[in-house]
Amino acid sequence: MQSYTKQAPVGSAASQGPGAVQMRIKTSANPGERLSQTKSMVMPDPGQAQKPISRHRRNQSQHNLGDISKTDHPTALKGEYLNKAKIADGGKKQRKNWTSTWVVLDVTQLLFYKESKQEALTNLKPGCKPEGIDLCGALIEWTTDKSSRKNVFQITTSSGNEFLLQADNYTTICKWHDAIKKTVDSLARGKEGVFPGKLTLRKSNSSEILPRPRHDLPVTKEPKPEKRRSLIKLNYSASDSADKNGVKNRLKKFISRRPSMKTLQEKGIIKDRIFGCHLLTLCQREGTTIPSFVQKCVQAVEKRGMETDGIYRVSGNLATIQKLRFIVDQEDELDLDDCQWEDIHVVTGALKMFFRELPEPLFPYRFFEPLVEAIKTKDDKQRVQAVKKLVQQLPKPNHDTMKLLFTHLQKILTKSLKNRMSTQGIGIVFGPTLMWPELDSGNLAFNMVYQNQIVEFILIESSAIFGPAGK
Repeated sequence: MQSYTKQAPVGSAASQGPGAVQMRIKTSANPGERLSQTKSMVMPDPGQAQKPISRHRRNQSQHNLGDISKTDHPTALKGEYLNKAKIADGGKKQRKNWTSTWVVLDVTQLLFYKESKQEALTNLKPGCKPEGIDLCGALIEWTTDKSSRKNVFQITTSSGNEFLLQADNYTTICKWHDAIKKTVDSLARGKEGVFPGKLTLRKSNSSEILPRPRHDLPVTKEPKPEKRRSLIKLNYSASDSADKNGVKNRLKKFISRRPSMKTLQEKGIIKDRIFGCHLLTLCQREGTTIPSFVQKCVQAVEKRGMETDGIYRVSGNLATIQKLRFIVDQEDELDLDDCQWEDIHVVTGALKMFFRELPEPLFPYRFFEPLVEAIKTKDDKQRVQAVKKLVQQLPKPNHDTMKLLFTHLQKILTKSLKNRMSTQGIGIVFGPTLMWPELDSGNLAFNMVYQNQIVEFILIESSAIFGPAGK
């Protein structure tokens, strides 16, 4: 049996200075000889760093306790102010809010205080605990896409909480990153039987000895971050990438299998529109050269709106106009004599909206510049012939619709004493409604002048340009 003996302090106390009691382990030269521990009251050398004192009083094998302590003990940092942001709680994303907090690295966890630890312990209410995160099974990695700040690393716990830590000083944040990572790695090794902060012993036939060195233990591969993430069922960058690829593939399949427009129209799921449809397409579909909606609006105005003050100049209720537009696009039959369309300004507003929403105006784009040049002609007869020649070149639906509209507007002028509409007023209303350039050159006011003049001129010379009414 081995015995423990106490020895007197070595050296003079006055010369050595005050110091702590330290255990010194004497190693025998003979490997077969068992070690003995002798508690000696020694004064430590001020120039040397003190090694941690072993608390095991039992006989131990030939292992250096100081070396094992260095390997398995994580680095503990007393505390420092860092910027912290919690971006996820249990896997649920949270709004990022940076706060300055006093961070303390313990053996197995990271603690956050509002102020320095000493002040926090003083001001801490009974029963209250500082916020902390368990580092066992955590992930730590540098990140640049989670924040615009520099020097940021992320900690993801096994419970699904995510934290960002940041410091302006790169050296400071590197120190914390390395220390926390070392703690996390040490805790991971602890799952295999070596727990940080404790020197575990195991029984032998003769006595208790320390675990064998790390290189003798069977090697267990640490699970990759992707596998660990899948185990805790959280959405991270790797799973996000897979999800995005899955969504893309599903969208491609959906688009490739979707029915054609013609099929949807045949089933009645999508109905042909009136507003926003090309004039030629609409007329071909209806089998006419003048859209039926235009004819119905003209008939309604001539029936009950010829003498209405400000006809075509006064705007109707926009909500009611949009309601009329919706019904026109969804239903084949339209009764403008219904009481809900009692306000004639709603009918005229819908007619103007129809012309404004044509993909190509009633005066096609290619006729805009020639008409501007024709209206600039000083001789009246030559001007009429130039405009008439251009009008006759219009596509059949455009020509017939334009003839119907200008014949109708001429009837409006016959009641000008009651409705107070003039050729100039009608030109101002219908100029930008019936024609506009294909490309916006920026000369809006310049174009508007000629738009109004062209419509006003055609209205005055309607009989000469289109021929007598009824032919």
